[in-house]
Amino acid sequence: MNEDTDLARLFNTLDSGALIELTLILLGTIVLITGSQKLLPWIASRMHGRAHYYVLALIPALRLLILIGGVLLIVPILIEPSLQNMVAVLGAVGLAIGFALKDYVSSLIAGVVSTVELDYRPGDWIEVGGVYGEVRRVGMRTVQIVTPDDTLVSIPHLKLWSEPVHNANNGGPSLQCVANFYLHPGHDAGQVCQALRDVTLTSPYLQLDQPVTVVAQERPWGTHYRIRAYPIHPSQQFRFVTDLTVRGKAALERIGAMPAAVPATFSASG
Repeated sequence: MNEDTDLARLFNTLDSGALIELTLILLGTIVLITGSQKLLPWIASRMHGRAHYYVLALIPALRLLILIGGVLLIVPILIEPSLQNMVAVLGAVGLAIGFALKDYVSSLIAGVVSTVELDYRPGDWIEVGGVYGEVRRVGMRTVQIVTPDDTLVSIPHLKLWSEPVHNANNGGPSLQCVANFYLHPGHDAGQVCQALRDVTLTSPYLQLDQPVTVVAQERPWGTHYRIRAYPIHPSQQFRFVTDLTVRGKAALERIGAMPAAVPATFSASG
């Protein structure tokens, strides 16, 4: 019963004047948000370059400011602005914010851990949650990577707790690349291995002080060959694999090695 009395004491009694004031504030907030979401894109459409994107970026910030302003106007109407009431309200708001930001705080802590353990650094090529790219920036909350398709992806450090982090070069210049070839079983395996090795050793992207390996594995549909080698610089990995693939196919055609015809019941990996 006392709790009900304290809760009733927390709120003001709303008369017709207070209800009208609340209605006007709500309507004003809705009109301002709707107007800003129509006006700012209209202004941005008449601008060029960075100014266009800066104006568009103002839309969510302005909407947030309008909402905060509306809440600040509504709270004194609903709640008696006494010290006891303000402490109770701020305590409840603080608790709600704490629950809402728990993942944010966890990402900050994971960021500190990644800085100490050096799970990734700028220049590393990493894969997290199926996203692969080069680390461009390690922030307090996120790591920013640029994918091979030139897309910037921000990944929360929170992923450290639940996702494996694949680091292809681990802070160094050596990054292993793999070029795959799938051949019909009717061929000379020794000749194929030598041809693929020659192709790799003559690549302009090859890092010569690292090993070159040709791996062969029999499959139900044929033979799977893999060239494992290292480009001079990690950023050359895609040009390197393309060079090995294009010249490797030409070399295999010259020695009469035919590509595998993989039945629909088998995948390339099976």
